[in-house]
Amino acid sequence: MSTNEAPSTKPRETDDVPVPATLRKSLKNRHIQLIALGGAIGTGLFYGSSESIALAGPSILLAYLIGGFAIFMIVRALSEMSVEDPKAGAFSYYATRYWSKRAGFISGWNYWFNYILVSMVELAVVGSFVNYWFPAIPTWVSAAVFLVLITAANLLGVSKFGEFEFWFAIIKIVAVIAMIIGGLAVIVFALPTASGIKASFANWFTVGGGFFPNGLMGRASDGSWTGLLMALVVVMFSFGGTELIGITAGETEGPRTTIPRATNDIIWRILVFYIGALGVIMAVVPWNTIDGKSSPFVQIFDSVGIHAAAGILNFVCLTAVMSVYNSGLYANSRMLYSLAKQGNAPAYLGRLNSKGVPVAGVLTSAVITAIAVVVVFVWPEFAFNYLMSIATIAGIINWTMIMFTEMKFRKVVAAGGAPEDTELSGKSGQEALDSIHFKLPFAKVTPWVVLAFLALVVVLMCFSASYRVAVIAGVIWLAILFVAYQLTQAKK
Repeated sequence: MSTNEAPSTKPRETDDVPVPATLRKSLKNRHIQLIALGGAIGTGLFYGSSESIALAGPSILLAYLIGGFAIFMIVRALSEMSVEDPKAGAFSYYATRYWSKRAGFISGWNYWFNYILVSMVELAVVGSFVNYWFPAIPTWVSAAVFLVLITAANLLGVSKFGEFEFWFAIIKIVAVIAMIIGGLAVIVFALPTASGIKASFANWFTVGGGFFPNGLMGRASDGSWTGLLMALVVVMFSFGGTELIGITAGETEGPRTTIPRATNDIIWRILVFYIGALGVIMAVVPWNTIDGKSSPFVQIFDSVGIHAAAGILNFVCLTAVMSVYNSGLYANSRMLYSLAKQGNAPAYLGRLNSKGVPVAGVLTSAVITAIAVVVVFVWPEFAFNYLMSIATIAGIINWTMIMFTEMKFRKVVAAGGAPEDTELSGKSGQEALDSIHFKLPFAKVTPWVVLAFLALVVVLMCFSASYRVAVIAGVIWLAILFVAYQLTQAKK
């Protein structure tokens, strides 16, 4: 899968199988805006932020800013292609069309694998939120119930999926904003807290070693590595799902205006929902008392004695888990559908029902997820951390391929091989590149800067025992994909 392959100036195998008319373009602008937001607000913010805060303290805010910028550029690269050539199964389709069929196979199956792991993570923690009210319910029962409910919802049609996700996201937005306002009220009115420490933004610099309690990178007393750089790995996982915008492009009304708007809004989402929310939390709850036993969002209200509000916020956390799994199942079913249409997956996965839903893709992904969840509960110790690390490396592989594919896309466009029936048709060279509607900023440099950052994250993973396993697993997984592709081609 060398990046030096000569770019094709004509459509590859994917274009020979047009998207069937029965795939409904039913997602409206309001759906896309909230799907983009909902995909980025889940356990990474509500639950996983405990780990990142423990690693970096208040400097975690910088980690989210740095990681958020990288993610924004990745989504901009994807959206550049999605606006010009909106198709279901975005990553795999674009890799096949503009790079090679092998790249499309690896990109598509890696993304599917990534979201299977994300789904396992979501279902692994769903029981902890249910246990807040009903501690006697086994966590595996909660996981099973929500898996069945979300699978059923995904069979109702893409417009219903969009509507479910819209309201899931509304609940999360209202909750996070309410938490920020509530936290600010605690600070402004100097309300007493359980820790006995006055709520103040000054706590970022005065509590537990200041803003950089663990520095950029250093060893803790137990020998593990901590610091701002180590927190970047956890932060990158929390941004997983933002690329869902590209998956929805093939079923979106007016992607030429909707996709750019949703993409550009990522910046303020990161500022408000990650940096703003966590900044307020660490001003009210001393960062070194955030222990991970419950969500930091629940702790902030518990710390001032508002236990009812904590219960409501726990419900929101539960909603966030359902939302991310809902989006994951949607994305996986569309990816399998796209792979099937390319000839890179069994043909049955490309079948649609009367509502335009790839039922086989939904059910296959749900069954594999269920099997994976069983594995999680057989080995519950450290399951969340290990699953998260493996999902991170799969996500990094996906983001890496998006950046390489974007560069290939530009080469094809410059060579005159742009998608037909677009403003780029019939153009070549700089004229074609200048006509791209939603350009990646500084496109000659940005992909390489992002790729260097992703390489840094992989190196940092090697310093953590659990994440080191993920790096090794990632190499093995890529080798399996290469071999699988060769075997499928040999059969053909």
